[in-house]
Amino acid sequence: MTLKEKFSSEDWAAVLQAPMLVGLAVTAADPGGLIGAVQESAAVASSVQKAGEGTLAAEISAAYRTSEGRSAATDGVKPLVKGKKPAEISEAAILRVGEIAALVDGASPEHAAEFRAFLIDTATRVAEAAKEGGFMGFGGEAVSEAERKALDTLRATLSLQA
Repeated sequence: MTLKEKFSSEDWAAVLQAPMLVGLAVTAADPGGLIGAVQESAAVASSVQKAGEGTLAAEISAAYRTSEGRSAATDGVKPLVKGKKPAEISEAAILRVGEIAALVDGASPEHAAEFRAFLIDTATRVAEAAKEGGFMGFGGEAVSEAERKALDTLRATLSLQA
């Protein structure tokens, strides 16, 4: 039995959304320019690709390599962002991540801690992917105050300490 089989199709689609949502929570907390957004999106992809074998993250990675998996993830995220300001998007994404973590707790409690750690690692990679507040890549800070707050809120939501 694969880990995916522990979830209903609706719940699995939600699990697939989680890495995108943590990335979105951090990116929307302190939106930068196009280059920063691309770097932060690449950080989500990199984090998912580096998932260890036999983990829930590895099954998410395998799903992302299919058009169905990518569609399930993105289709669930779109309604969350439509018509919202960046701060509202960040807040909604964090709330949804907490709901998804609870789904994993119920369906696969033996993988819940690993899944939560994977999400925090992904969010941290996103926060560190692009400098904020600089000009054309010069100056700025690696992780902005708003991104730190989003990370702290994610850690609290997922009950993980820094």
